[in-house]
Amino acid sequence: MELTLKDFERAAKRLEGIIHKTELDYSSTFSNMAGGEVWMKCENRQKTGSFKIRGAANKIGALLERGELNAVVASSAGNHAQGVAFAAHSHGIPATIVMPKAAPIAKVQATEGYGAKVVLCGECYDDAYAKAMEICAEEGATFLHPFDDYEVMAGQGTVGLEILSVLPTVDTVVVPVGGGGLLAGVAAAVKQLNPRVKVYGVQARGADAVAQSFREKKLVTTNSAATIADGIAVKAPGDITVELINRYADGVVTVSDTEIADAILLLIERAKQIVEPAGATPLAAVLNGRID
Repeated sequence: MELTLKDFERAAKRLEGIIHKTELDYSSTFSNMAGGEVWMKCENRQKTGSFKIRGAANKIGALLERGELNAVVASSAGNHAQGVAFAAHSHGIPATIVMPKAAPIAKVQATEGYGAKVVLCGECYDDAYAKAMEICAEEGATFLHPFDDYEVMAGQGTVGLEILSVLPTVDTVVVPVGGGGLLAGVAAAVKQLNPRVKVYGVQARGADAVAQSFREKKLVTTNSAATIADGIAVKAPGDITVELINRYADGVVTVSDTEIADAILLLIERAKQIVEPAGATPLAAVLNGRID
């Protein structure tokens, strides 16, 4: 199966009235620091607080169109959880979300607030995933993968469509990477619309499975995922996401936790933006010279 422009356009149609088309914010401060124009796609201001609502809502919408959905189960460190909970609740569908025990309490409470049942299990995303699969088998529910799914990636790729519609002269798009759904979707959408545009992924140095996979040109998993960026702390990226990233992305770089923390503080002080560690990784990469 392939992700075509029609898949992204269908996703955008399904998401109309569900998501915000978030602003693209130019920063003169960061532009001066980086030596080039820096724009920020503010998905931290998206419904549920992240881009994850895009993939979850597109997947649920597609399943409903095919009549294949009764109840959903998902595993997530937090953002996918809230996206699935919001999308499921809006359609009146029961949702169970398995989250790592260390998931931020605010994300747990928000997920419950959207009407989902939350189960805490394990120390990282991969442990939560295993528990979610158990629940699916027991209850006959549909599992909504947070990244390794074509319709989820099509939803995330609508970020790329919006960037190019507002800023068609963009040279480079820089994307945070955990399991790879956002990078795979954005890279596939952007490259098919305008192959001239460069697309790079950014990982935390302590959770760099996709960066290793890009270098090796095959799926690589790691034994640990240690980083302050809990949203991208993934040991095992997706088979499909890695394949698409290797095909469409121009590179995957890494940043340290200290560089991520510095970027978070700069975003607060200079841009008045509250951004979680995973979302600050692209700025960290740009300001520390990982990407020209």
